[in-house]
Amino acid sequence: MTIRKELLDILTCPQCRRMLQHREEKSGLICPACKLFYEIRDDIPIMLIDQALPLDDQKKHPRTNH
Repeated sequence: MTIRKELLDILTCPQCRRMLQHREEKSGLICPACKLFYEIRDDIPIMLIDQALPLDDQKKHPRTNH
């Protein structure tokens, strides 16, 4: 899934408000500062802190698309 650059340019981490990095191979967005992974489901970034995965957990147990 490719996210449009215009969208990526305005999305920030809801926790720290820093820029996110797109990880197409994992279908999600990463906040390097918070070390959180925000999943993209059905082409929609899930930008909820309580649904974000810590990067360590995401590497061990990546979610599948719903």
